[in-house]
Amino acid sequence: MLTFAPHPKVPSLMLSRRHLRIKALQSLYAFFLTENTDLRLGESVLSSSLDKLHELLILQLSLIPEIRDLAKQKLEDAMGKFLPTPEELNPNRRFVDNVFLIKLEENLDYQKYYEKYKINWVLDQEIIKKLFFTIRDSKEYLNYLNSDDVSYAFQADFIHKIFKKFIAGSEMLADFYEDKSIFWAGDYALSAVLAQKVVNHLTEDSKPGTPLPTLIKTQNEVDNEDLVFLLELFRKTILHSSEYEALFTPLAKNWDFERIAIMDTLIIKMAICELLEFPSIPVKVTLDEYIEISKSFSTPKSSQFINGILDKLVIQLKEEKKIIKRGRGLKE
Repeated sequence: MLTFAPHPKVPSLMLSRRHLRIKALQSLYAFFLTENTDLRLGESVLSSSLDKLHELLILQLSLIPEIRDLAKQKLEDAMGKFLPTPEELNPNRRFVDNVFLIKLEENLDYQKYYEKYKINWVLDQEIIKKLFFTIRDSKEYLNYLNSDDVSYAFQADFIHKIFKKFIAGSEMLADFYEDKSIFWAGDYALSAVLAQKVVNHLTEDSKPGTPLPTLIKTQNEVDNEDLVFLLELFRKTILHSSEYEALFTPLAKNWDFERIAIMDTLIIKMAICELLEFPSIPVKVTLDEYIEISKSFSTPKSSQFINGILDKLVIQLKEEKKIIKRGRGLKE
């Protein structure tokens, strides 16, 4: 189903459960907004959203090698001048020869995904130039060039610092990616976090064949509880949508149901799904997770509304003995 099946021994990067809930929420929003009734098509969109997140991750990783290539070109252009200065003839090559970037580009997984996603920044060189000049003029860059530390750890740490400061938080890049794909509108911040984890994953001892961490450990539903969780949460929220709506609408009598944001209703339905269908997840975890998600993905008043509805629902469902939790300390 998912297209980025990893090597069987890959140390998986693994999206957190909150990230998986968010991916399910985004796909459910698309499913209901388009009034889709085909569950298989909905699952295909969910799968595509994960693959597009992985593509965005590789795009993010490819930026600094692109910036390094521009820096290298500028050094070569300066050396080729009619009357180059001594400094231009013997430039500081610490950035262009950064051993972490060499290790990244030699990585076979990186090469495979780079080719798979047909990554090419040729038409977007203005972005690369802006990032290069910003980095080149930074104190971090100057300190790196002038340091006597030649260790791999120092060079990798430099890449981590400039990635975090100049790429992970770039509004220019966020806007650029959002224009490129509807899937990337809400994934930019997450992709930046994941890319930084990959930077930390490649060590001095890593070989070209060292597998990169991946988003999902395996394609096999049976063998991966996170993938099972994601798909079941998505499927069951759709299949029981009307049932869940009937459960909470009486509790929203002081609210105009027609004016309740669709995102709020989806968050509540997903929470109900977890409460009823996932016996190993504690009630408090479910409540805390969806209230936190609502703060980022719905209206300013949503968390208060959702919190009130879910609190009432939990009391009601416990009284009706519909919440069944199994495992140590989970019995309700």
